[in-house]
Amino acid sequence: MINIPRGTQDILPEDTKQWRYIENKLDELMTLYNYQEIRTPIFESTELFARGVGDSTDVVQKEMYTFLDKGDRSITLRPEGTAAVVRSYIEHKMQGDPNQPVKLYYNGPMFRYERKQKGRYRQFTQFGVEAIGAENPSIDAEVLAMVMHIYQSFGLKHLKLVINSIGDADSRKEYNEALVKHFEPVIGDFCSDCQSRLHTNPMRILDCKVDKDKEAVKTAPRITEFLNAESTKYYDEVKQHLDNLNIRYEEDPNLVRGLDYYTHTAFELMIDNPNYDGAITTLCGGGRYNGLLELLGGPNNTGIGFALSIERLLLALEDEGIELDVEDDFDLFIVTMGHEADNYAVKLLNELRHNGVKADKDYLSRKVKGQMKQADRLQANYTIVIGDQELENNEIDIKDMATGNTEKINLDEVVAYFKKKE
Repeated sequence: MINIPRGTQDILPEDTKQWRYIENKLDELMTLYNYQEIRTPIFESTELFARGVGDSTDVVQKEMYTFLDKGDRSITLRPEGTAAVVRSYIEHKMQGDPNQPVKLYYNGPMFRYERKQKGRYRQFTQFGVEAIGAENPSIDAEVLAMVMHIYQSFGLKHLKLVINSIGDADSRKEYNEALVKHFEPVIGDFCSDCQSRLHTNPMRILDCKVDKDKEAVKTAPRITEFLNAESTKYYDEVKQHLDNLNIRYEEDPNLVRGLDYYTHTAFELMIDNPNYDGAITTLCGGGRYNGLLELLGGPNNTGIGFALSIERLLLALEDEGIELDVEDDFDLFIVTMGHEADNYAVKLLNELRHNGVKADKDYLSRKVKGQMKQADRLQANYTIVIGDQELENNEIDIKDMATGNTEKINLDEVVAYFKKKE
């Protein structure tokens, strides 16, 4: 027997309805915010992620699925969505679109080679948003409000929005110099990743999972101490918008985005439930990027975005005991008795389906009792029984499965009967 690859999952029919519900809900919410869907390839040039995600990141160094294609080109299964969306924005010259900023969202599979654990897979589904072409505190606030709106729309209540500013390029430069000076005397006590990042990307030491509890991390300088007047003003305006929207948030000066192109607003949405004992507490994260487009050969435009895992959203709903309002009913099940009745049912089913009626019949030659049990399993709202007598009299009884009541109608009026119920 061939088993599923490690770190992947089959989403079975009983679960796909929940996935469809979530995806449809997200599509509806994006329409409210005037964001348009974009779909990019599942694989891209490796260089895109090396430059767009960062050579020094764990994603690029340890987690990407990379291979040479038949043309000897290095190809990578996408590990995240932002780089591909920005690549598409540049390639299709979306900066020339009269509707600015360009508001995009995506939803699809991503791939990272990492240790499997609850809520984390090597193939996972990521939903994300990118608003490109405007540097304005109000759109930062819009994206933060959208994050809250998404999770609240599914009934989640125990949420904590954590925000920070990592300033502009000048603020970051000064801050990085202070971090190098702070960590240099003790860097020998840190993991090899942190040691290699000291002079290339010192901010990433702050979010290292291995060394996060070290005293030097706790006493490290805070980015907010290095914000210049312009960065402080931007951050204050974002917070003012959130206050005006009655969106609660916490500030965490150690919340950073380690890549050079990130600036100003950084944020994470976390589970804030004292009874929660899950391994994953961060639901989604994002931030403003003011240098990514130029880094990928595009215009000097700015953007902000976030990404969330559908798997983590489902896990949070499960832990909160929230059941989605998934439609699971079925309009009609046709019970047949005899060969002629079965032939008639084939034609009737085709006509019903072409008129928008969810209908099915038996295909295993079960007795009437077995067919009725199948109707129950499908949660059919109605059943009809067709046999020789019904065909001869052109009459059938429609049974309401919830009440047990029956109604007699002409057999050739079944389609019209259900169309009236729409």
